[in-house]
Amino acid sequence: MPSHADVSKGSSRKAVITAVLSDVAIAAAKFTAFFFSGSSAMLSEGIHSVVDAGNGCLLVLGVHLSRKPANETHPFGYGKELYFWTLLVALFIFLAGGALSVVEGIHRLQHPHPLEHLLWNYVTLLVAAAFEGYSLSVALGEFKAAEGVPASWRAIHDSKDPSTFTVIVEDFAALLGLFTALIATLANEFLDWSRADGIASITIGVILMAVAVFLIIESKALLVGEGASLAVLRQIRRLTQAQDGVDLAGYPLTMYFGPDNILLTMKVRFHQSLSRDQIEQTIDAIEAAVRQRFPLIRHIYLEADAIRSNTRNADPASFPETDPTPETH
Repeated sequence: MPSHADVSKGSSRKAVITAVLSDVAIAAAKFTAFFFSGSSAMLSEGIHSVVDAGNGCLLVLGVHLSRKPANETHPFGYGKELYFWTLLVALFIFLAGGALSVVEGIHRLQHPHPLEHLLWNYVTLLVAAAFEGYSLSVALGEFKAAEGVPASWRAIHDSKDPSTFTVIVEDFAALLGLFTALIATLANEFLDWSRADGIASITIGVILMAVAVFLIIESKALLVGEGASLAVLRQIRRLTQAQDGVDLAGYPLTMYFGPDNILLTMKVRFHQSLSRDQIEQTIDAIEAAVRQRFPLIRHIYLEADAIRSNTRNADPASFPETDPTPETH
């Protein structure tokens, strides 16, 4: 059976490459429709697709760089490369996608004019929706294969693999943008409301900016050292305290160094009767139990220490029993 890491690598690659190929085809169709119709919304959508294709290339680069092997200067690997490039993707969406669309929409509101050859718009929107829908379905399938749960707002927030959830968020935003452009085209044709095109362009820009802000928040959390969920921490502590020879386990400290690489450090108080060899055997048993339950935990450092019972870390009752986030890893 393939490991979570193997599934995640294949999923990221397939989802991102599918999205890039779809965006290139969609961008060509949208710019063609803009050429014939003069629609500001179609121009914004074309910019949107070009930005998405460029973002996909940046994600592919990030995935590639994040898989460089660990060395003396980066003992925990280069997994955070992916988080850095995802942050650049978010900034690129905000500036090149959202800002340009808003500026184009404001210009069109100031200088409105009726659209022409609207059949090109309708055909392009239909084709684009088909491509985006397929890309989204692939990304949703790969997300479930990698994370083990269907994509939802909570699951996407809990995911540590931005190469997959970025594609999902971008494709969903693209479908919203297409729907907005369709409404504007219909309003222009049947209501003779030429300003709808500019409003649609601004709306598309706002959607892109919202996506960018979401990705910036997620990337920042991972870059500054986000740890495992509370549910995972509770289970790590329980697994440790269940081992023979353990008096008390301290609070687990974790950090993601990539989607498939977690560091765990923890203080453990052992029975005073244990010999040095028995302590080492108990440590080996703890590491084996934790890795079997959580294979993404690649690095484990346990410190044998006298944990004072009057500290928060040593008090089992102080460890929260309410799990605010479901375990997804």
